[in-house]
Amino acid sequence: MWSWIAALLAGILSAHLAQRLWFPYFCKDALFLTRVIRYGARLEIYKRTSRVVTVVDRFVQQAQRIPDKAFLIYEGVTYTYGELEERSNRVARVFKDAVKEGDTVALLMSNEPDFLSVWFGLCKLGCAVAFLNTNIRSRSLLHCFRCCGAELLVVGADLLETLEDILPSLQQDGITVWCMRRDSPRPGVHSLLDQMQKASREPVPAERRSVRCLRTPTLYIFTSGTTGATCVLKKKFSASQFWHDCRKHNVTIFQYIGELCRYLCNQPMVENEKDHRVHMGVGNGLRQDVWREFLRRFGDIRMCEIYGSTEGNLCFMNHIGKIGAVGRSNFFYKLIFKYDLVKYDLVREEPVRDHSGFCQHVQKGETGLLLSKICSQSPFFGYAGSKQLTEKKILRDVFVKGDAYFNTGDLMAEDEDDFICFRDRVGDTFRWKGENVATTEVTEILGLVDFIQEANVYGVQVPGNEGRAGMAAVIVRPECRFDGKKLFSHVLRELPSYARPLFIRLQESLEMTSTFKQQKFSLVESGFDPCSISEPLFFLDCTEKSYIPLTSSIYDSIVSGQKKV
Repeated sequence: MWSWIAALLAGILSAHLAQRLWFPYFCKDALFLTRVIRYGARLEIYKRTSRVVTVVDRFVQQAQRIPDKAFLIYEGVTYTYGELEERSNRVARVFKDAVKEGDTVALLMSNEPDFLSVWFGLCKLGCAVAFLNTNIRSRSLLHCFRCCGAELLVVGADLLETLEDILPSLQQDGITVWCMRRDSPRPGVHSLLDQMQKASREPVPAERRSVRCLRTPTLYIFTSGTTGATCVLKKKFSASQFWHDCRKHNVTIFQYIGELCRYLCNQPMVENEKDHRVHMGVGNGLRQDVWREFLRRFGDIRMCEIYGSTEGNLCFMNHIGKIGAVGRSNFFYKLIFKYDLVKYDLVREEPVRDHSGFCQHVQKGETGLLLSKICSQSPFFGYAGSKQLTEKKILRDVFVKGDAYFNTGDLMAEDEDDFICFRDRVGDTFRWKGENVATTEVTEILGLVDFIQEANVYGVQVPGNEGRAGMAAVIVRPECRFDGKKLFSHVLRELPSYARPLFIRLQESLEMTSTFKQQKFSLVESGFDPCSISEPLFFLDCTEKSYIPLTSSIYDSIVSGQKKV
């Protein structure tokens, strides 16, 4: 009897040791996979029913359950679930007769409580809401607005001046503009706050916000439900005040982008850095070196790195917490999400195909382009207002004739333990200051300058900084000369700060690929070092309000971190 029990215990111990040795992440993987399957099953149930539960539905449920619970803390003021519910009802009442179910309304507002009031109120009327980037201006802003197909725009009082250049165009297009003020600031712009004050706080019929299928658009973003938690919201991020705010409001979880964590690490060290209740950070773009320094400085905080995009059909999550990885995969995960890493030609800027015309898999540890199969389980719905851009993100005949994959535009590597690490971004976008920069858009803006004949925009790495800084190789028209002050004024007016090229490289001609695309690879590789580049280089100097010659001393101050970019 005892020998049988001893043998059983020995077997269990051996199995446990074998699992720890050969499958060290089995338990965590199994737990994570169970959650994925549970949420997937819930989505399938939603697909088969006529009613889909949205973020607003969950918010309304919570407002009824815990009306007096703090929902939002903003600039020292607490807003309860019930208060925000009533305020969003007032918004819905104001717009009840102005919009109909299925309409799209654009929202241009900074971080503030009424951002949520307006968003939720419009959703209660069955409208899709398009969040416009508050950093963009002029033509870029008008382009984003027209892409979402909205006929009504709500703008924050602090952002009304950003419409100065495009307001005539909006009014010419028949767009109705509402501003978060108590009085109308100018002809053709309606005031919203005074109308909200007059409106009833009673809810509109729930049928108005009914979402009948998962394909129904409820939100457009130009670059999960509520759980009963409290959110601390700041108008703008402050590295010097971050930990003070966390301690003041007993914050336990925060959301980040990699750049945010770097800013925190760059702050002077103080004695009570680990004196807080934060135990988790959720976000993306956290560099390995910054990750290690962040944990060393601020304590044992679990950083949950995620990978995904609004329009994409694939996501990863580093549920293990391995430093430097954006996610983890395994056999079962690959059964659910069909993705592949394929060989990519950096010079031709396209996937490598074999003699049969199909893409080639990379080996473990090799860097490849991340593709995600488009199927019923993981559909790709495309971009609002741009069929051409949607088609551009689809690769066809990848492994067999007729298949289709979503091209993420990201180079990844998967190691022997199935951890996935981000390597670089390719194609027509790069990231700088936590924002996506569209090279085609910047190129178009530069092309409006009278002395620029042609431009090729790309991103270059700057030591000590996340992502890539904007750089443009340009050809100056034969009869003109380069004017740094004029170019500075132009990009300042037309582009948000993160999209303005920091460096300009003058060239006699732009190199092209064999398929007649602008060649970026060699330009990216050569960077912005004036000692290795014979052509004239210029640097965006905000003090001089001009693009000034990039000298060796300026270059050294940038790479050493002495000059902030």
